[in-house]
Amino acid sequence: MVPVPNLTRANAVEAVRNPLAFIAERWTPKPRTVQRAALAALVMAVVIVVTGGAVRLTGSGLGCPTWPKCSEDSLTNTHEMGIHGYIEFGNRMLTYVLSAAVGWAIIAARSAKPCRRGLTRLGWAQFWVVMGNGVLGGIVVLVGLNPYTVAAHFLLTSALIAVATVMWQRTREGNSAPHPLVSKSVQQLVWALVAVTALLIAVGTVVTGAGPHAGDSREVERIPLDWENVTRLHAVLAWIVVTLAFALWFVLRAVDAPKVPRHRTRDLFLVLLAQGIVGYVQYFTDLPEILVGAHMLGSCLVWIATLRVLLSLRERHEVVEAPGAGQPTERVATRA
Repeated sequence: MVPVPNLTRANAVEAVRNPLAFIAERWTPKPRTVQRAALAALVMAVVIVVTGGAVRLTGSGLGCPTWPKCSEDSLTNTHEMGIHGYIEFGNRMLTYVLSAAVGWAIIAARSAKPCRRGLTRLGWAQFWVVMGNGVLGGIVVLVGLNPYTVAAHFLLTSALIAVATVMWQRTREGNSAPHPLVSKSVQQLVWALVAVTALLIAVGTVVTGAGPHAGDSREVERIPLDWENVTRLHAVLAWIVVTLAFALWFVLRAVDAPKVPRHRTRDLFLVLLAQGIVGYVQYFTDLPEILVGAHMLGSCLVWIATLRVLLSLRERHEVVEAPGAGQPTERVATRA
């Protein structure tokens, strides 16, 4: 058995003053542990989108009619609130699970050896986005599910997914400066793809704000736009994204680009096709809740796949000390 070290008064004071440094001095996680912690934070960011969608699609957005308490008299939901209270309060509790996952990612990144401050900063960026989005979620309830605040809530979660995706990728790379794998023109094409995808997601929130699923059975304000016209604009943007993804895949093959960018572009194209099928089926079947929820999940997967294409355009070498030499050298980090 591993002996348990004695905890002195000085150790206790140090742990209280700087718990992250205290843990980092005594624990060195394996690289795979850091990767899994970052992946857990990303997965929970997607889960919170799906469960938030379930709240809206079941009409439970005001299941807890106030915030930060569930009601004026109770911190938690009560039996009188019914199923909507359980759904809304359950989604609020998942925010703590998300916070725990982000906290675990921060601790793992901070404890990694050698120290990688960039990873820790990405973890803290997620933490502050989660805190800000929690407050915004409370505002959404207090203003009666105003569609503009609901859209901002979703977009801020998309930003969280972006940061979590970058952190997950960085855990599987080395520490050196990035080396581009493709030409400048290909990079510009990918940035255009990322920009249009972000616009596609933003317009998707307008479709939601103008559409029939208001989030609660009571009268809820909607965005005063023609829902079908906004939906058509959303579809046009989706086809532009698909076209850009196909063009990128063709260009990468034409210039004999490394296999990682080509494979991730292929994966993005397949995710886009699946998302497109779900989108058209839900449109022509009068928006059944289960398909709308699947479309929200698909939106997250499209965003992640797009960012993974962008992040695959460069590689970072792992800086190591050359044997018998005083100068550091580089080797390519293993990437999945």
